[in-house]
Amino acid sequence: MGKEWNVKLILATIKPYKLEEVRAALTDIGVRGMMVSEIKGFGAQSGHTEIYRGAEYAVNFVPKVKLEIAVGADMADSVVETITNTARTGKIGDGKIFVLDLADAVRVRTGETGQDAL
Repeated sequence: MGKEWNVKLILATIKPYKLEEVRAALTDIGVRGMMVSEIKGFGAQSGHTEIYRGAEYAVNFVPKVKLEIAVGADMADSVVETITNTARTGKIGDGKIFVLDLADAVRVRTGETGQDAL
């Protein structure tokens, strides 16, 4: 660990029903893997209200899917653009994308590090 390499970690939250479409689009541009988690969160929409058995109650967290994708820095812009274009519905709650510098990675099976571990 510790050698210089230029890799980005892209964290994206999207609407759950957009997951398969986004996954297919990312595969098409060469993304070789990602981690997916079901999460709950809120942003500008601040949750919503629902009626259950005649009673109205607040739903403060909205279901989302979080994608975690490690890619070379040269590919980061196209990944962000692909997620943005594929996940966008134009309605509130479409999600967010964060791009972070990734310090290192290790493939557990082989011990490979850096980009070799991706």
